[in-house]
Amino acid sequence: MYKADIINRIEDTGVMAIVRVDTIDRGLEIAEGCLEGGVDVLEISYTNNNAGEVIKALKEKFGNRLLVGAGTVLDSETARLAILNGAEFIIAPTFSKEVAKLTNRYQIPYGPGCSTYTEMITALEYGASFIKAFPISNFYGPKLVEIFTTPVPNLPILASGGITLDNLSEWIKAGVMSVGVGGLLTKGTKEKIAANAKKMREIVVANR
Repeated sequence: MYKADIINRIEDTGVMAIVRVDTIDRGLEIAEGCLEGGVDVLEISYTNNNAGEVIKALKEKFGNRLLVGAGTVLDSETARLAILNGAEFIIAPTFSKEVAKLTNRYQIPYGPGCSTYTEMITALEYGASFIKAFPISNFYGPKLVEIFTTPVPNLPILASGGITLDNLSEWIKAGVMSVGVGGLLTKGTKEKIAANAKKMREIVVANR
């Protein structure tokens, strides 16, 4: 899949599940629930040592039905390992020039975490595909989108942190590219995950 196709799919879905699991089986269960609800983009966090194995297992089972990326990628070594395991995009809580160079080399979308405008512009200059507003999404809410897109109107923002069923419509109306969601799409039964995913996708479609 081409880099542009991956970016477009992330934006089209509008919701990304942020997944941290102890077992591959639980990762597969979460993925099934998300897919049933219409969320086909998952970020597998490298806070867990088995992240690479989970990414590989998800791609082997679901193929192109599921877009799978790596999260919490702090260095280029981890980024390369993630890509070798099948990661189709790379996300981090920080910006790294080395990771930016590596992902550009392999034409993999990179979304670094940034809190200041200087960080965001630097990341874009190094080829970041989109910016993860982190951890500021939790503190400023949807109004941060207007603040950051006023000087650069086409700045693509992934909001991560503080997104709920109650405020998701505000984020979408504000113009975010996508939102990263943890608990609502990773906790509970497969059926509960599917129900939350369905509600979130309906909100995205209704407010774009």
